Amino acid sequence: MTRKLIRTRRLVVDENTVYMWSVRHKHARAEGRCTDCRTTLSLRREGTTARLELVFRASPGRIIAEGYWESGSVGDSERNWLNLYEPGSARRLLDEATARGLLPTAAGTTEVDGWPLFDAVVAGDPGSGVS
Repeated sequence: MTRKLIRTRRLVVDENTVYMWSVRHKHARAEGRCTDCRTTLSLRREGTTARLELVFRASPGRIIAEGYWESGSVGDSERNWLNLYEPGSARRLLDEATARGLLPTAAGTTEVDGWPLFDAVVAGDPGSGVS
């Protein structure tokens, strides 16, 4: 039996607004090694083909699961964590992206570094779009 590994889920914002979202772990291979390891949260408003992809890459002070922690987890060296598979995390990041005007209107995929949104969400900044 084949199992669908990438599940697209519905996120209802209000009675007229629904987003489809999914989480993926991606990497490229070079010379037999994994490179450019990243976890992505993809958000697409239902009925459109414009997709926002929030990209989280490991770097100093920035941690992605990479098989060591719960799948979909992203965090920082200050012990702040979000699990991107949790609808609440997806919603908070969507709200932050909306507040910053990052949601694309044209067809296609727009990639954005997810870490600045992560920082605002975990800090609960009053003007960040997170309630």
